[in-house]
Amino acid sequence: MLTPTIFFNLILQIINGFRVFTESYVITDGGPLDSTLSYVLYLYRRAFTYFDMGYSCALAWVLVAIIAVFTVILFKTQNNWVHYES
Repeated sequence: MLTPTIFFNLILQIINGFRVFTESYVITDGGPLDSTLSYVLYLYRRAFTYFDMGYSCALAWVLVAIIAVFTVILFKTQNNWVHYES
């Protein structure tokens, strides 16, 4: 009975995992020698530090595509492990 809730939370956590920004920006701003630089922080730097809006828009679309691929994979495999009541 919990598998639909687990499925929903798994999708949300995968999306939030790709959106890691605040921690690395506030604490280290990419860290020494970009050791804590994440994809979203790199996207932010390209957009608002270097004012390269076209490239950062392309990076954002790539991020959307990656998240969509993971979401589609989860929806395709849900028949194997998610059990609904009906």
